Amino acid sequence: MLVFAQEVQRLTSRSKRPPQAGRRSASTLPLNQDINGQAMPKATEAHVYQIKVTLEGIKPPIWRRLLVSSTISLKDFHEILQTAIGWTDSHLHQFEARGEVYGVPDLDLGVTTKNEARVRLADVLIREKDAMRYEYDFGDGWTHKIVLERAFPHSGDVVVPSCVAGKRACPPEDCGGIWGYEEFLRAVRDPAHPEHEEMLEWIGGSFDPEHFDAVEISRWLAPRKRGPRA
Repeated sequence: MLVFAQEVQRLTSRSKRPPQAGRRSASTLPLNQDINGQAMPKATEAHVYQIKVTLEGIKPPIWRRLLVSSTISLKDFHEILQTAIGWTDSHLHQFEARGEVYGVPDLDLGVTTKNEARVRLADVLIREKDAMRYEYDFGDGWTHKIVLERAFPHSGDVVVPSCVAGKRACPPEDCGGIWGYEEFLRAVRDPAHPEHEEMLEWIGGSFDPEHFDAVEISRWLAPRKRGPRA
């Protein structure tokens, strides 16, 4: 019995030892740090997120730099992306982050999709340089890389949501993805192209792939007016 009692005392004293120097247990971390001591937005604290969105596979790149609140839902972020890029929200979409898929749950798709309306942007983009992907129109397959560039406290002179920078116009809806967009541009640029007139008529008379206006996009993103469709 004496040996057993000594062993119990040894194990108990081991469990009470403090964490090793330079290593912090999860229970001793401040609420705004992760296990590695990296800063994280507090669950109840709104930050301004500076986010860069780049449409993948297009050169020169089509991109937007946005300021949004960290506490918005992914559903709201989807609506902001649609307006900022220039899409018309005419197709299905989904986010992919941290090994999970977020969007509008649909059992018919055969994919486990978490409800985007119940997930905050800060739940998936936690610290600077975190990234995720946003796919729009599963037929054309437009994928966007989304990177959190900066996170900083709200201030009175910062307007969210807003667009502060970017380049080039959004491709037309239903143009056939990256390959179809390249063919479309060749047709509208070359009067001798056999589909030149047809493509111009389809797009409404003209198309400038270099057009971009951050002020106009921010006006569409303003409260109570999320875009030209509002």
